[in-house]
Amino acid sequence: MNDNELRKILKQVSEGKLSLSESEYLVRRQSDKELLSSRSSESSSPSPEELLKSFADLDHTRSSRTAFPEAVFGPGKTPSQIALILDDMARHFNDKVLESDGRIDSSQRAILATRISSEMYESVKEIPLSHGHLVYHPVANILSIIPSCLASSKVVSEDSMQLRKRIIVATAGTTDLPVAEEAAVVLEAANCKVDRIYDVGVAGLHRVIRALPRLQSNEVGCVIVCAGMDGALPSVIGGLVSVPVIAVPTSIGYGVSLGGISALMTMLNSCAPGVGVVNIDNGFGAAALAYKCIL
Repeated sequence: MNDNELRKILKQVSEGKLSLSESEYLVRRQSDKELLSSRSSESSSPSPEELLKSFADLDHTRSSRTAFPEAVFGPGKTPSQIALILDDMARHFNDKVLESDGRIDSSQRAILATRISSEMYESVKEIPLSHGHLVYHPVANILSIIPSCLASSKVVSEDSMQLRKRIIVATAGTTDLPVAEEAAVVLEAANCKVDRIYDVGVAGLHRVIRALPRLQSNEVGCVIVCAGMDGALPSVIGGLVSVPVIAVPTSIGYGVSLGGISALMTMLNSCAPGVGVVNIDNGFGAAALAYKCIL
């Protein structure tokens, strides 16, 4: 970074146009570019940008088109691939915030990698990142990156999801939690209000009845229901609430449960109107659909 560029940034800080965290990000980014440039001239090793382009073509405009951003599906990727993708998504988020005077769509905060095991996380966290820091959600098996610009108090959401209706995530049993938490964590990353109602399966119907005041609240805009075994809970809840119910079959059960196929068939045959079904164990897909239900 030359003297003129540095003076320009310092002037913006003194005038209150940039926060300290934003100026730090700009200086670090320019330094990283210069370092990468010098390395590439001295060595034939590819830069992070070149490495990223060799295996990924990120869809940075997906949230503008579909109201929900791209997520990284972890299985099959190496730790370095996951780190490079998340870091580049955070870089794009930081740039967009700076270009928009600190205003950003709520859903774009959700920069996530799904199905990340604890072993994979241990490998990814050893890789240096330039544009944010990692947060791991062990039950949901989700790895998120918090862009560095969010340290600034100037960053605000143009559409406050906190003013919209809440989404309930319910499970039939405790074993369904990883799928349910995948949905809940994704929604919370997108700045949604989430209410969890866990372990209320039909084998103890009194538990669902006890949860009725929460399920039937006027503040609720959608209910996600995760269930394995017989998969009956979404139909029960679908007959008790006036909002859309998103049924998520889970791969939990014995023998003829067939890895969630029995639950899937039950949910597809639901006689309760207003119940829609996503794929087996697809907590992320349920979250994206629920998000759009309350827009």
